Amino acid sequence: MASSELTEHVGKLYRAIYAVVRRIPAGRVATYGQVAELAGIPGGSRVAGAAMKVSSRAGRLPWQRVIGKAGPRRGRIAIHDPVGAAVQRQLLGDEGVEVGDNGLVALDRYGWLPADGGGSPRRTRGRPAVTATRSRAGAARSATAARRGSR
Repeated sequence: MASSELTEHVGKLYRAIYAVVRRIPAGRVATYGQVAELAGIPGGSRVAGAAMKVSSRAGRLPWQRVIGKAGPRRGRIAIHDPVGAAVQRQLLGDEGVEVGDNGLVALDRYGWLPADGGGSPRRTRGRPAVTATRSRAGAARSATAARRGSR
C-alpha cells in the first residue's frame, strides 16, 4: 500500500471512530474496544486509542467519554498523564459520571449502548445492560436447567 493510500485509509478509520464518539451522550462512557467495534473495526481498541490520541485535529469531540476496559463491568480512565487524567475525571464528573479514586467507572451504570444504530442508550440509568453475551449465556443456563429437570 502506497503512503498516500495508507494515510487515506487511516484517515477513514479515524473519521469512523470520531463519528461513534460524537454519538456518546453526556453522562455515559464507552470503552475503546466498543468504539472501535461500532466503527466497524472489531478488535481495534488500539486503533481507537491512537485516533483519540490525535483527536485534537478532529475538532470538538467528547474525548473524555472514551475509557479503557478494566473488567466485564468496569472501565478505567486510561490516560497515563496525571494532568490529562485529572481533566478527564473533572469533565466526566461534571456530566454526572462517578469516577472512583482509582479511576474506575461502573459500566453497568454509565456504559453506553446504542439502540439499533441510534444515539441513545438501550437501557435506563441504574439498570444493568443486557448484552448478546449475557443473553446467550442465560439461554444456555436455561436450556441446561430444563434438561436437568426432565431427567
